[in-house]
Amino acid sequence: MEKNADMKISFKIKTNESLANAIRRGTGLVPTMAIDEVEISRNDSALYDETLAHRIGLIPIKMDKSWKEDTVLKFKLDSKKENVYSGEIKGDFEPVYEKIPLTLLSPNQELKIKGKTKMGTGREHAKFSPGIILYRDITEISLDKEFEKEIKNIFPGIEIKDKGNKIILKDDNEKTVLDFCEGLAQRKKKKIEVTETGEFLFTVESFGQMKAEEIFKKSIEILEKELKGISKKIK
Repeated sequence: MEKNADMKISFKIKTNESLANAIRRGTGLVPTMAIDEVEISRNDSALYDETLAHRIGLIPIKMDKSWKEDTVLKFKLDSKKENVYSGEIKGDFEPVYEKIPLTLLSPNQELKIKGKTKMGTGREHAKFSPGIILYRDITEISLDKEFEKEIKNIFPGIEIKDKGNKIILKDDNEKTVLDFCEGLAQRKKKKIEVTETGEFLFTVESFGQMKAEEIFKKSIEILEKELKGISKKIK
């Protein structure tokens, strides 16, 4: 697992693809707060109200564990600045990023907005998504030893084992080496063997509302809850 787990983590799991995909889809059910209602009383910018409201709705909000499913937060945005950023939003919450550009104003132009948030899930709208989970197969690659130096030049630190006139390596890092090795073998018309290991490399990326590790844990909890619900219905 990577050291900086706030925004992104990568780790290996030995599982099957059905379970891996179920965990991935669980991110779409993680409750997340987002701006849902926008009331624009003045918009002198060149953007239509609908376009501006859509931009505001996609701003990630710092989550608070005290918030419940029915929690509603209010905010306002009053600005006469030339460059209007997400950091100018004031209210019951804080944007994750303060420098998301919203619109431009000319001299004597103004923006007056207020609105509310609600808790939702990614299945309802992308603005409620806390992040994404990706996974791929970890494979073992075997190819001619003549490629060892070239692979090490592109992927320094990669672990390569010798086996006669062959080299063995695992494609188990975030930066995949498989495509590169296949390209090398194809270019010189050499044989390459690729074997699945039964492991998956998971990568969790957060949009900032919550830590990447928390997103993964919540996805697991949601999956467990759904499975228990199915078991009860079967019984």
